[in-house]
Amino acid sequence: MDDDAPEHGPDGTPLRRGWTTGACATAATRSALNALLTGQFEDPVTITLPGGQTPAFALAHEAHGPGYAEAGIIKDAGDDPDVTHGALVIARVVHGAAGKGVSFHAGAGVGTVTKPGLPLKVGEPAINPVPRKMMTGVVEQLAAAHGVAPDFAITISVRNGARLAEKTWNPRLGIVGGLSILGTTGIVIPYSCSAWIHSIHRGIDVARAMGITHVVGSTGDTSEKAAMARLGLPIEAYLDMGDFAGGLLKYLRTHPVERVTIAGGFAKITKLAQGALDLHSGRSIVDLHFLADMLQELGLGGHNMEQARSANTANEVLSIAAEAGLALGDRVARQACEQAQAIVGQASRVDVLVVDRGGSIVGESG
Repeated sequence: MDDDAPEHGPDGTPLRRGWTTGACATAATRSALNALLTGQFEDPVTITLPGGQTPAFALAHEAHGPGYAEAGIIKDAGDDPDVTHGALVIARVVHGAAGKGVSFHAGAGVGTVTKPGLPLKVGEPAINPVPRKMMTGVVEQLAAAHGVAPDFAITISVRNGARLAEKTWNPRLGIVGGLSILGTTGIVIPYSCSAWIHSIHRGIDVARAMGITHVVGSTGDTSEKAAMARLGLPIEAYLDMGDFAGGLLKYLRTHPVERVTIAGGFAKITKLAQGALDLHSGRSIVDLHFLADMLQELGLGGHNMEQARSANTANEVLSIAAEAGLALGDRVARQACEQAQAIVGQASRVDVLVVDRGGSIVGESG
């Protein structure tokens, strides 16, 4: 999570923060365990986040029977366009084996790890380390208050989680059956895109653990398909980088592979060539004079040069170059490659593919 992320919308309206699935699971665990020990659910239920904040959550589900209790909380992601916004996160708590402490289990809608490289062992439920620590803290605190051993089994489920997970990286990361329970601070900052960047990093971790030495960061589906057709690498090698070139390249600097290919549309790769690391249209723009200067260096002149100088879009400049028989795509790819290589360092070799809207490769760094 990035505390420097935008907290206001385009119109200046303040954006509302939300809560991670890990925070919801922790609150649900606390209320369920309290019901198991006392017969009473906490509602609302208050927890302490790693940063010291103490949010309160209203219950949306509760059930209590012989030997178990469960509580559910609807995730509120604030104003972030989070795929799990509105999902019901349920914690079911039962007594565990004596002396075994807290154990975690994947219920319906929570995935299981099947590939190496993640911060969890293969076969473990996809409940990340910080949420586990938060839930363990809640269990130990309540157990001590009631004079019992902290030996409990916690099963986390997410209603419709398997369907929601299809919209995430989980299938490609080898997390099958549902979502991951995520969060490092418990707070979702709107449009910080921390979950996406986290997934890029985990994708690199999985590729490295599987011995893959060449990964591909693509800006979208069209560029990824073009790279797949060109390179023929295992599916785990392909990372949906989106607009977050910096999130990919900076992590590769400290977690390198032998070769990195960046594949993207002409406008986005132009931004990278200009030195931008966030390629979103709202956070970086194409400098059309930058492209026109490149065309002049390639030998364009006369009326064509005037057209290039007055172009409205990057793709219009690319069309002018194509009509003149000039390899502007290659020139942009080489410049973008230099920028990316400077970020990654010398541990990985970078190359760049530029892909047009039809899925054809129109530039490469070599």
